[in-house]
Amino acid sequence: MARALVIGEALVDVVVGADGRDRGRHPGGSPANVAAALGRLEHEVRLLTWLADDGDGRLVIGHLTDSGVLVLPVGLGADRTPVARATVDARGVARYDFDLDWQVRTRDADETAGPLGVDVVHTGSIAAVLPPGSSGVEAMLERLIGRATITYDPNARPALMGEPDLTLARMVSYLEIADVIKVSDEDLAWLYPGVAPMDVADSWLMQGPSLVVVTNGDRGADVLSRSGPVHVDAVGVEVVDTVGAGDAFTAGLVDALAAEHLLGASRRPRLRAVDQDTLGRVLSHAALVAAITCSRPGADPPWRRELTAGAA
Repeated sequence: MARALVIGEALVDVVVGADGRDRGRHPGGSPANVAAALGRLEHEVRLLTWLADDGDGRLVIGHLTDSGVLVLPVGLGADRTPVARATVDARGVARYDFDLDWQVRTRDADETAGPLGVDVVHTGSIAAVLPPGSSGVEAMLERLIGRATITYDPNARPALMGEPDLTLARMVSYLEIADVIKVSDEDLAWLYPGVAPMDVADSWLMQGPSLVVVTNGDRGADVLSRSGPVHVDAVGVEVVDTVGAGDAFTAGLVDALAAEHLLGASRRPRLRAVDQDTLGRVLSHAALVAAITCSRPGADPPWRRELTAGAA
């Protein structure tokens, strides 16, 4: 199992169905969803985030703790816990509006990563580009790149990120630092309108990462690496909604890379030279984790025992 540090926003999703009916309040936030999914897959997970000591904050912390995540106390100084209003359409696809303040208080890298160190650091979405917290995120990655695999998911949120060109300018450093980038075709359509997703992925690969993974909803996922492209089909399930599906996919990627002994700074050369058969296994596992999440409401990723039962 991997030792993971996740840096980024945690919040409450207020989910509204296509019929306008309120489906309740649920813990969310892209990085927090990744942390919860990794915790449920039995990795050692620490989350550096920004929450308040209020009802919503306690809801989020309780959910993360129950999923096996340690929420670092340094991130509990917000005036109010962020809220995202998620409106789910008839296809189960969610669109978001946000009430969010993002800050990050960095500690010494050793203390933040934990006494045993860290194998993988994940960040992305709002936390990576929204000031003032984004500068703290970048500083943490610079401190830890020599110790851990870096994974990044842009997870575009136009309602908060502003113009695509501005977002891209803020993303440049992450494209250069990250070992693994996971991005959706919808993100790329917003960032690069009219450009084929795999053309963008190819240009990103040339900027430094070992893997660029593009998810395409029910059309599966593709990965580009130095060994060439690999495609896997989506796992067929009855979709309830897609809330948290991309985050579950990211956690599945990390989980599979850990199983293949490809995480950690010392294994960076092996990750860079990974073969296509291995990548096929990695993507197939991530697709399964995402599919299970899509089969139930909200960001509710599977537990390790569920995957084990399915394999049996």
